[in-house]
Amino acid sequence: MSWFRKEKRGPQPQPKKVIPDDIWIKCDSCGEILYKKELSKNVMVCPRCRYHYGMSPDEYIEILLDPGSFTELDKDIQSVDPLKFTDRMKYTDRLEKAMESTGKKEAVLVGEGSIDGIKVQFGAMDFSFIGGSMGSVVGEKIARATRRALDFHQGLVIVSRSGGARMQEGIFSLMQMAKTSSYLGRMHEEGLPYISILVNPTTGGVTASYSMLGDVNIAEPGALIGFAGPRVIKQTIRQDLPEGFQRSEFLLEHGMLDMVIPRWELRPTVIRLLRFMLD
Repeated sequence: MSWFRKEKRGPQPQPKKVIPDDIWIKCDSCGEILYKKELSKNVMVCPRCRYHYGMSPDEYIEILLDPGSFTELDKDIQSVDPLKFTDRMKYTDRLEKAMESTGKKEAVLVGEGSIDGIKVQFGAMDFSFIGGSMGSVVGEKIARATRRALDFHQGLVIVSRSGGARMQEGIFSLMQMAKTSSYLGRMHEEGLPYISILVNPTTGGVTASYSMLGDVNIAEPGALIGFAGPRVIKQTIRQDLPEGFQRSEFLLEHGMLDMVIPRWELRPTVIRLLRFMLD
């Protein structure tokens, strides 16, 4: 009987490592595979090509305002359905679905806070809520933020990210363009600063009203900004559009913006502007 037996052993199967889908992301611009935690630390900007991913209102509060200074206001206002509108679904059902998926009640968050100790009224649009569209509640919340800036003699900062006016509210949505613009006119008369930050995308009735009425209009790199989209314009005029048409760099070159600023420079830039305009 042999005391030792030589056994043939092949490669032993190893347990398969499961990598969660939410750890990595492929850059929409350059195709680089990015570690999501590192992307988040880099304020959602691709470290290779500088592509700016969209951010939520809470994330803009984090990078722009002083820590712990923000207080949300008017958060319980909700849209109604005055037109009893139905497309693929009832407007009331669409609103309910958006509230369930986002945990928000509308497409804009407004409140008061401070930037480097400077008290400001602040607003940021939420693209995940029906494409950041502007209905009567969005317009009212922007108007109220502007009124508070007037009452307290403070600056106003708004981050716009929107597909435009909300079609489900028809004329009630379009009226918000005039309402918000009239309040911003009063801000100008009082000499109070309004800084508008436009991010990808900012289009339609929002572009045609408060987002382009800042004392200083700032855009992030590569942001799509315009009234009608480039595809609609091309189909209408039946001509090829210039390279980079309606992107922030194109608008800056043609005098429609004051600055194009990368995201990590937004806060120091806004601080300098507020101190200069409030001096």
